[in-house]
Amino acid sequence: MSYSYIPLAEYRRQWIFNHHEMPVSEKEKTDILPLTSKSAMALWNRWISSKSSCAEDFAKGDWALRSSTWHHTDTWQSQWESDDPALPLPITEFMTWDDTTRVYFCIEKYEILETNWALFKRYWKCFLFCDDGPLLISTQHRQAIWFAQDGSYRLGLRG
Repeated sequence: MSYSYIPLAEYRRQWIFNHHEMPVSEKEKTDILPLTSKSAMALWNRWISSKSSCAEDFAKGDWALRSSTWHHTDTWQSQWESDDPALPLPITEFMTWDDTTRVYFCIEKYEILETNWALFKRYWKCFLFCDDGPLLISTQHRQAIWFAQDGSYRLGLRG
């Protein structure tokens, strides 16, 4: 499936990639692709949920609500607040994706960012300025991460 995008400069939260403490280079910004709301909705309906519009509204039958989906829970907040730019180690050990793997940072049904795994790993702290339940998935792999606003995350295999 091919998706449509809006320019990053027109994305309402583009400021997260210009934060003075962790700015993304202009060259790398070209690979942060906000989906149009129509494309985001299509991706969300197919890969996340056809019943709910955000993580807090997941309904019975959604793979993200199944306890069998999630294999590991830990915290991201302390690593985010540290000077170390690396993702928490359990995440990088679980996500065995190639750096070029296309990933989708799914904030809610109408707001999804596409990038590659290498860029997400490098700038994950920027993405997590949006920490109200986003999911990170790849349509090529089953592994998923669900970030929670309380500073925790879950690692699992989507169904």
